[in-house]
Amino acid sequence: MKKIILAVSAALTLAACQISYDKTPSGLVYKIFPGKGGDSLKVGQFVRYSAQFVLTGREGKKDSLLNADSYLPGYFKVDTGGRYAYSYFEIMPKLRVGDSVVVMLNTDSLKNKGGLNPADSVVFVKGSTIQCQLKIVQSFKDEKDVMADYNKELELENKRETKSAEDYMTQKGYKGIKTKSGAYVVIDNAGDLSMKADTGKIAMIKYKGYLQSDGKVFDTNFDSSKGHTDPYPVTIGGGGVIPAWQEALPNFGKGGTGKIIVPAFLGYGERGNEPVIPPFANLVFDIQVVDVQTAPPPSKAGGAQLPPGE
Repeated sequence: MKKIILAVSAALTLAACQISYDKTPSGLVYKIFPGKGGDSLKVGQFVRYSAQFVLTGREGKKDSLLNADSYLPGYFKVDTGGRYAYSYFEIMPKLRVGDSVVVMLNTDSLKNKGGLNPADSVVFVKGSTIQCQLKIVQSFKDEKDVMADYNKELELENKRETKSAEDYMTQKGYKGIKTKSGAYVVIDNAGDLSMKADTGKIAMIKYKGYLQSDGKVFDTNFDSSKGHTDPYPVTIGGGGVIPAWQEALPNFGKGGTGKIIVPAFLGYGERGNEPVIPPFANLVFDIQVVDVQTAPPPSKAGGAQLPPGE
């Protein structure tokens, strides 16, 4: 999917320099590049599309790709309602399957129309433009077909993330145990397994979490760089942390050390946990089990744990 997006982007960027744009009643600037005569899109129909968003026009700064880590396709139910005015969805009813389109969104206009969160003003500075480059890939009769297609793409994405984790381990020379759901556990020291981090126990964890892609640390309590140093309590079998932790920690006892390598689908997935964890990001955690305790009875007023990185 990412290759499709990049190929479309290169073709449309080149073409966009040589054409004049059309404009919708809402003021949206666009240009359609016809495909091979696919079916017209009808209101109420579902479509699958690939998309890329480029931020341009920031004084003294290069154009930047806003969705560089997006691998899954987008889906949309074609609608002519006014709520989609001045968004790239406004153009959908004008397209056919196979068509491509470039849409130019002025960020000042988006702000005036309430289309941007005030917190985005740091990124979308005055006078900048979001160039949306889209291609209509496929149409579907109903939502059931959409879900079948999405699940197929999601399975492919999960396989990509798993292979990326395995390639990382090979590169680093790690030997790991694969958990039931697909995370990897590298055991440097199993610790005292008579005090195992098993179901019904609370494991007190020291950790450092970083991105597999570049090693950037997003959270740690090994030192004070992220503002906290207390061991992190994890109730084994009690939820509250990413699935990979729940599956990996029972491999350790008190004093155990190692790594948990987390494909994105077992971590923060397609949403990520911005700004510290991007979408589709594989993660690595260095962990130390400081202590293992018996969990107290659940409190009626008890709150949920927040996973590292929150």
